[in-house]
Amino acid sequence: MSAKAISEQTGKEFLYKYICTTAAVQNRFCCATVTADTVWDRLTQDHPWLLTERLVVKPDQLIKRRGKLGLMAVDLNLEGVQEWLKSHLMTEITVGKVKGTLKNFLIEPFVPHCQEEEFYVCIYASREGSQVLFHHEGGVDVGDVDTRAQKLSVRIDDKLTEEIVIQQLLKHVTDEKKEVLANFIIGLFNLYEDLYFTYLEINPLVVTKDGVYILDMAAKIDSAADYICKPRWGDVEFPPPFGREAYPEEAYIADLDAKSGASLKLTLLNPKGRIWTMVAGGGASVVYSDTICDLGGVDELANYGEYSGAPSEQQTYDYAKTILSLMTSEKHPDGKVLIIGGSIANFTNVAATFKGIVRAIKDYQGPLKENEVTIFVRRGGPNYQEGLRVMEEVGKTTGIPIHVFGTETHMTAIVGMALGHRPIPNQPPAAAHTANFLLNASANATTPARTRNTSFSEHKLTNSVTDVMMPTAGVPPAKATTLFSRQTKAIVWGMQTRAVQGMLDFDYVCSRDEPSVVAMVYPFTGDHKQKFYWGHKEILLPVYKNMADAMKKHPDVDVLINFASLRSAFDSTMETLLYPQIHTIAIIAEGIPEALTRKLIKSADEKGVTIIGPATVGGIKPGCFKIGNTGGMLDNILASKLYRPGSVAYVSRSGGMSNELNNIISHTTDGVYEGVAIGGDRFPGSTFMDHVLRYQDTPGVKMIVVLGEIGGTEEYNICQGIVDGRITKPVVCWCIGTCATMFSSEVQFGHAGACANQASETAVAKNQALQEAGAFVPNSFDELGDVIKFVYDDLVANGIIVPAQEVPPPTVPMDYSWARELGLIRKPASFMTSICDERGQELIYAGMPITEVFKEEMGLGGVLGLLWFQRRLPRYACQFIEMCLMVTADHGPAVSGAHNTIVCARAGKDLVSSLTSGLLTIGDRFGGALDAAAKQFSKAFDSGLLPMEFVNKMKKDGMLIMGIGHRVKSINNPDMRVQILKDFVKQHFPSTQLLDYALDVEKITTSKKPNLILNVDGFIGVAFVDLLRTCGGFTRDEADEFIEIGTLNGIFVLGRSIGFIGHYLDQKRLKQGLYRHPWDDISYVLPEHMSM
Repeated sequence: MSAKAISEQTGKEFLYKYICTTAAVQNRFCCATVTADTVWDRLTQDHPWLLTERLVVKPDQLIKRRGKLGLMAVDLNLEGVQEWLKSHLMTEITVGKVKGTLKNFLIEPFVPHCQEEEFYVCIYASREGSQVLFHHEGGVDVGDVDTRAQKLSVRIDDKLTEEIVIQQLLKHVTDEKKEVLANFIIGLFNLYEDLYFTYLEINPLVVTKDGVYILDMAAKIDSAADYICKPRWGDVEFPPPFGREAYPEEAYIADLDAKSGASLKLTLLNPKGRIWTMVAGGGASVVYSDTICDLGGVDELANYGEYSGAPSEQQTYDYAKTILSLMTSEKHPDGKVLIIGGSIANFTNVAATFKGIVRAIKDYQGPLKENEVTIFVRRGGPNYQEGLRVMEEVGKTTGIPIHVFGTETHMTAIVGMALGHRPIPNQPPAAAHTANFLLNASANATTPARTRNTSFSEHKLTNSVTDVMMPTAGVPPAKATTLFSRQTKAIVWGMQTRAVQGMLDFDYVCSRDEPSVVAMVYPFTGDHKQKFYWGHKEILLPVYKNMADAMKKHPDVDVLINFASLRSAFDSTMETLLYPQIHTIAIIAEGIPEALTRKLIKSADEKGVTIIGPATVGGIKPGCFKIGNTGGMLDNILASKLYRPGSVAYVSRSGGMSNELNNIISHTTDGVYEGVAIGGDRFPGSTFMDHVLRYQDTPGVKMIVVLGEIGGTEEYNICQGIVDGRITKPVVCWCIGTCATMFSSEVQFGHAGACANQASETAVAKNQALQEAGAFVPNSFDELGDVIKFVYDDLVANGIIVPAQEVPPPTVPMDYSWARELGLIRKPASFMTSICDERGQELIYAGMPITEVFKEEMGLGGVLGLLWFQRRLPRYACQFIEMCLMVTADHGPAVSGAHNTIVCARAGKDLVSSLTSGLLTIGDRFGGALDAAAKQFSKAFDSGLLPMEFVNKMKKDGMLIMGIGHRVKSINNPDMRVQILKDFVKQHFPSTQLLDYALDVEKITTSKKPNLILNVDGFIGVAFVDLLRTCGGFTRDEADEFIEIGTLNGIFVLGRSIGFIGHYLDQKRLKQGLYRHPWDDISYVLPEHMSM
C-alpha cells in the first residue's frame, strides 16, 4: 500500500515546515485539533491565537466538499466555535453512502478575502511525471477542474521555472499576482517532490496583499518512502477513510507488517458480519472479496485482508489469532464462516504458514465452537499437501467443521460452498503428491490427453534479442518483442540460492542445453563460487562482488533478475541500466517509492530496456526461461505443463494469481506460451499493453489472457488496441476488484495500485469497456476458466491451434532438504539435544518459552535448573544456586586462574583468550574440589562409614580429604562465605544428611589442626548432593548421575568466570603493560658446574 491519505493538519504542518518559497506564507502552524477529549484551557495555552483571532472550524477526517455539505463554520470567535462544536462533535452524519461520526476537528484563523483572491492548485503523480493543475477560480464552486483548469505536465527530473509556470498556468491571473503565485507553485512542487507526495491539492489558495494563505488542503504521501523521509515526516498517522473506524487490531497487524519482510494486511469492514476471510496473496484476497460480494455476501463480509511473502509460522499465528479473536467476540444467529483461501503459492511454504493457523485454531477451538464457525480451506503451492493434511487433522481433533481442498478445486469454489450456493463434495479428488511429480514425472496419470510439445507455427529464434531493431539517431531504441528464449542468459542480483536452484531445475526439465543463470552479484562478500545442481550433477556458479566484473566476464548475458531489497533496488537497477547488453530487468522488491520507480521507467525507456516489476514474482516462458520463484516448485511446474510451450499468453499484476492462471490455463487449454506478472505497484515498469502487443506480434501466441485490476486506466489502452485493429488475436480479460463499488467506504486492497481514484478506474467500468471493445469478458472470476476454454476450443475447431502429443520431461532429483520437508526420507541426526529449541519464533528452555521464564521471574538459578537439570527447581534451590555463583565469583588476583587471566590480558590478548587461560587452571588442585568433595563424602556416607572411620581410612590410603582445609581461614577465623551458605541451607533444605556428616568430619579434622575446616568448595559440594537428593525433582540415580558427570565443577567454572572477566576488564581499564615476573621472586637453581 503506497499512496496513503494524510490528515489536513499533517499536510499543512509539512508545508509550513519545509516549503521553500519567496512568497509570504501566512498563518504558519496556526492549526489546532479538537476531539472529544480536548481540554480547552490547555488548547488555548498551546495556541493563544485562539483567544484573539476570528476562526474557522471544520472536520479533519478525509471528507470531501465539506463546504457544500455545511460542515464548516467561518468567522467565529472561540465561544462561537465551541457552541458550533456542541452540535457537531461526536455526531453521526451521512456523506454519500457512507455513515460516520465526526470525531476530529481543525480550528484555524479566519482569512477575510474576496472571490477574486481564491485560486485552485493541485499536483499529482502520473507514469510519465507529475501533473500540475491550476485554476484562477478556487473555492467550493470550482467545479470540474480536470476540464477547466490549466494543466502543466512536468516530466521526470525536469524542474519548474517561473517562466514556464506563468506561461502555462497563470494565463488568466492578474499581473500583480503572477510572480507571487509562480514562486509559491514552484516551492510547492519542490516540496511535493522532496517529501514524496503523490497527491497535493489546495482549494482555495488565497493570495492577498499580505501574502499566501492555505485554506483547505488534501494530500497523499508515498508511505513506501518512509525509510527516506522518516527524519522529516516523523511518525505519520494515516487516518482511516471517513465512515470506517480505526480499530486497534488493524494497528496491531500494521505494526506486525512493518516489522516483517512479509506482507500482512487487515481492514475491518463489518465486525458483526458472519463471513470472515484469511487469504494468502494480494491479488487472491481481492478475488475472494469479489466472489463473496457477487454471491450476495457484501453486507455480511466482515473483513478484507491478506498475508503473503512467506510469513513465518509465528507471524501467521499472530495474524490468525487476531482474526479469530475478532470473529468470536460476538455471536451471529446463523453462525459464521471462515474462508482460508489463496492461489497457488510461488515460494511460500504452505505447511509452515498453516501450522501457525492451526495453532490459532486450537487456541480458539472453544470460542469457534460456541460461535458455530465453519471453516473452508483452499490452497496450493510448495508443500501444500502437508498443510492441507494438518488442517484436516485439526478439524477432526477439535470437532470444528473444516472442509479442505487443494489445486484440484477452483480457487473460489469454496466461497460458493461457504455461502450455500454449491454443494460441498464429500470426497474431493486427491491431487497427486509433490513427490509423485518429482520422482516419477513420466508416469504421471494426470497428464491431459490433448497436450502439445510445441506450436506448429512457433517463431524460432536463436537468441532472445534478434528482433531488437537498431536504434535510429535521436530516437529511443525499440524494446524487444521476444524477451526470453532457450538461449537466454541471466545474472541474479542477491544471494537467492533457492530461487537460482529453482531456475536451474526448470532449465533442466525444459531440456535446455545449459543453465540460464551464469552468475550472481552480491556486494556483501568477496568474489567466490556457489554450488548448485544441474540435474544430477553439481556445478559452480561465480558470485561477484561488483556488477562491472560480472558484466565484463559474461557479455552474453541480456537479463538481470534483481532480488535487492527495497532500499537498494533502485541503485542496483540504475547501475544495471548502464550496461547496453541488458535488455530485460526483473525487479522483485515490493515497497520501492513511486518516484524512484518512475525514474527507473524513464531511464529504461530511453535505453530500450523492458522492466518487469517492481513488486512482482516475475514471469515464465515455458520451455525457455523463468524468473526466480515464478511458477512455484517443480511439482507445480510439471502439473501445469510449464516445461513446454502452449498457445496461450497471459499478463497479470499479481504474482500469486499468475500461478493460478498457469493452473487454469493448463486445465482448459494446451498450456501457457508465456506469462508475466507486471507487479502490483501503481506504476509498474512495463504495462499490460506492452506485453499484449508483444504477444500480438509473436506467432506462437494464439490467444491472450489479461487479469486486470481495480485502479489505473491501462486496460483502456487494450480496448483502444482492439477497436483500432492493432490487437487481432482473441483477448480474454477480467479485472478484479468489482467488490469495491459495493463497499460503503474506500478500501485500499493489497496491491499499492489497487485503488480507484475515479469512476473510470473501477473494475466494473473497465470490464464493461473491455466487453464493449470486443474482448471476451466473463461474468466473474469463477467463470474465467470457462471463457478461456470456450475461446480455446473455438481456435482448435478452426484449425488455428493444432495440439501436439505430450513429451514427458526428464526427471529431476529432489533436493535432500525438500525431501525431508515432505517426509519422504529419514536420516539419523548428527546431534541430539533436549535442553533448548531455537527453531520457532520464541526461544524455548527445556520446554519453557523464554517469555514464561521472565514472566515467572525464574532468575539465573531457574534458567540454570532448566538448562542443566531439565527441571523447574524449587525457589529455594534456585536461590541457593545463585548464592553459590556469588560466593565463587572471585577469590582475589593471587589464585592461579585469576593470575593467568591477568597475565594474558596484560599480554594484549582478547577477552576470550584471557578467560580461557584462567579456566584451564581449574582442576583437582584449583576449583575441582566441588566434584571431588561431593563424590568422597557421598561414597563414605552411603557406605556407612562413621566420620572417624572415614578420616582414618583417607589417612591410611594417603589421600587428602577434598573440601577440607584452608590456607587462611580456620575454626577460630571462619570463612563467612561458608557461614552464609550454611545458614541458608539449614533454614530451607528439607534434609541435610550429607552436610551434617561433613560437619562431623570437620570436628575431627579441626581437632588436629584448626585450619582443616570444611571450606567453601567442600560445603557447596555436599550441600548440592543434599539438594539433588531431597528437593523432590530427582530420583536417587539421577542425583548420583549429575554428581558423577561433573555438574558441580560447572558451578565453579560459571561463577569464577565472572571474576576472571572482571580481572580482564580491570587490567584493560588500568592500562597495565606486559607482565614480566621479577627476578628476585625467582629461585634460579642451576647445575653446580654452571654456577659462578
